[in-house]
Amino acid sequence: MGEKSYWVVGLAFILLGLSADPQIQALLFVLLFVIYILTLMGNLMLLLVIRVDSQLHNPMYFFLGQLSFLDLCHSSVTVPKLLENLLSEKKTISVEGCMAQAFFVFATGGTESCLLAVMACDRCVAISSPLLYGQMMNRKLCMGLVWGSWGLAFTDALINILVAVNLDFCEAQDIHHFSCELPSLYALSCSDVSASFTALLCSSLLHFFGNFLLIFFSYVCRSKAFSTCSSHLTAVSFFYGSGLLRYLMPNSGSTQEFICSLQDSVITPMLNPLICSLKNKEVKAAVRKMLRKCS
Repeated sequence: MGEKSYWVVGLAFILLGLSADPQIQALLFVLLFVIYILTLMGNLMLLLVIRVDSQLHNPMYFFLGQLSFLDLCHSSVTVPKLLENLLSEKKTISVEGCMAQAFFVFATGGTESCLLAVMACDRCVAISSPLLYGQMMNRKLCMGLVWGSWGLAFTDALINILVAVNLDFCEAQDIHHFSCELPSLYALSCSDVSASFTALLCSSLLHFFGNFLLIFFSYVCRSKAFSTCSSHLTAVSFFYGSGLLRYLMPNSGSTQEFICSLQDSVITPMLNPLICSLKNKEVKAAVRKMLRKCS
């Protein structure tokens, strides 16, 4: 009875962020602000190009547009709060706000994992059955796959958060990170975290690894896909190389952990439209056409 849980006193967490040096914080703010603006501009331009160019109205570019929209959402969950904290002295976030951020980080990341698997299957259908591709990957199926990806990921995130909200946090807590994610919260709880950890572990094994294996085997079964879908493989490598390492490594506040998190939430959303544009002749042609019209 002597312990005080946040349900009683409404405590806030302190996001210690990337550095305590004011000069480094100012430098990081400028750098991350520029990256975030480039992320918004790049993904919005790709969405616009896919929308206005009729030659890009096919399943491949429909999924690519969805990926750009997801990158916008995933980056916007954490970066604005990070930028705010770099200019703020308090650097606090309410427990409710922290849980909400953890939910949307998990949900958007999970949706992107599902969507990358869907895109791998789409490319393999296009390669193995080019004559039937238009009939097989019709608009109704494409919409169903996208909505299924969102639904599965948000259900997964909701289950994990509903388990995590039962945790008690008994005093002011410092999070050695710049954002709220479930692994960061376990060390701060004064109650048993085994149920929440088990739920997260099951989600990682079934959701993320399941999608990764689906992507892997879809390319292994069709060797031509490695040479024709290099942009998708690059996006997969960035996503899983940073996201899974972030959730699997101990929450220690190490430099490697910060690098993985920054790559997952800041760098990858900026690079994805560049990867897709630079490696795709049709997208480059559509961008040039749109720029000529604008000029």
